[in-house]
Amino acid sequence: MNISTSENNLIKVAVIGGGISGLSAANRLLEISAEQGRPIDLTLYEATARHGGLLGTEKVGEYLVEQGGDMFVTNKPWAVDLCKRLGLEDQLIETETGNRRAFVLSKGKPIEVPLGFNLMAPARIWPMIATPLLSWKAKLRMGWEYFVPPHKNIDEDESLASFVRRRLGTEALDRLIQPLVGGIYTSDPEKLSLRATLPRFIEMEREHGSLIRAMRRQAKNSTDNRAATGARYSLFVTLKGGLQQLLDALREKVDLEANYQTGHRLTKIEPLEPGYRLTFDVAHSSESVVTEVDRLLITTPAPVTARLVDSFAPSLAEPLDQIDYASCALVLSGHNVNDFDHPMDANGLVVPYVENRKVLAISFTSRKFAGRAPEGHILLRTFVGGALQPELLLQTDDEIKQFTMAEIKDIFGLKNEPDFIEISRYEGAMPQYHVGHTERIASIQKEAAVLNGFELAGNIYEGVGIPDCIHNAEEAAKRLLATN
Repeated sequence: MNISTSENNLIKVAVIGGGISGLSAANRLLEISAEQGRPIDLTLYEATARHGGLLGTEKVGEYLVEQGGDMFVTNKPWAVDLCKRLGLEDQLIETETGNRRAFVLSKGKPIEVPLGFNLMAPARIWPMIATPLLSWKAKLRMGWEYFVPPHKNIDEDESLASFVRRRLGTEALDRLIQPLVGGIYTSDPEKLSLRATLPRFIEMEREHGSLIRAMRRQAKNSTDNRAATGARYSLFVTLKGGLQQLLDALREKVDLEANYQTGHRLTKIEPLEPGYRLTFDVAHSSESVVTEVDRLLITTPAPVTARLVDSFAPSLAEPLDQIDYASCALVLSGHNVNDFDHPMDANGLVVPYVENRKVLAISFTSRKFAGRAPEGHILLRTFVGGALQPELLLQTDDEIKQFTMAEIKDIFGLKNEPDFIEISRYEGAMPQYHVGHTERIASIQKEAAVLNGFELAGNIYEGVGIPDCIHNAEEAAKRLLATN
């Protein structure tokens, strides 16, 4: 496949979207260009006035506040590798060792997740027997998991709720697993695809016949499950100055070696023979900008991408348009630690839907990482809405702040007003990995592969975590420059 280049043998490349995916893709394109000695003329276009997409860090007084995600895992190496390549390795910090645990709200009280419990199954039996999170009936039902046969139809894409009920019982789903998994995906467990989100548990069932048996066997060769609970916080890291350090390092690289255009919203794509003609609406201008490129990499959300490609690739637009999204609000607040009756000595709290509360989860950000709050204070990040409670987001910002503080007061005994409180809304920002997601993504990738010099990346393809987005974007960049 031959794709024409611009003058002086330069391959003219456009990356659409300045979030972590777009920035990572642009950085990898520049790296490959340098490694292979293939000059490119690269421009990254971002519709808003800032870079980072859903991620961003700001200072509020002496608090260091993350607006979106605040950490990433190390067992998926791509984010750590990127930090190393950008010279940020010495800025990586781990979670505070004394607070590596999480709480689940149970009948209005924060209860610690049983030691060794990893999202769906325990590596240790006695903590599960002793936990007050579950009734004795539920514990016996979980113990019966040893004898539950594997699913007969191994090819069926089962929902999280169906899988957990079948293997562990309804109470385990409602009281423990739904809030832990919901804290990651903000999804409805009745619709969430296990294959697309947590495929390792399918493999555990298939290979060992039991999740508990698999977890216990794995624990014999690892201390991770014994040393951490819930989301295994020992595996999480961040940057001393917040994730903005990573975003800024990527932006600086693009600014130095390519072009970064803010306020450019892509409105039209026209395939050429070869290449693409792109039309942009430009902020604070009544005129559009039109440019032609040899290769195109798009990282916008699925509905946006679907609208952009529908006129020339309707078979690609159709599965893209089938990806659902959920919204949430993030309430950020800073407090004096003496204003609470509870020590809040953990990484955070997740809230089961059956508790009938107005918050999804509360992250004790300054308990997780050092340098997030002034001495004697604590920074909280409270999540509201998601797929199960979208109606809460119809309320005003002030109303959401008010009921969030009321919930924190009721759960943790908050006595006084916060040092600060602010809210960020993320409308249609969280892709929902519903049952059938892997088939939809396979269809999207098949249709996209037909288009010359065209690639897609983002948080719908391989996972919603920061390392997943980086890896997916870097692989797309590699494919984009793989053709002559």
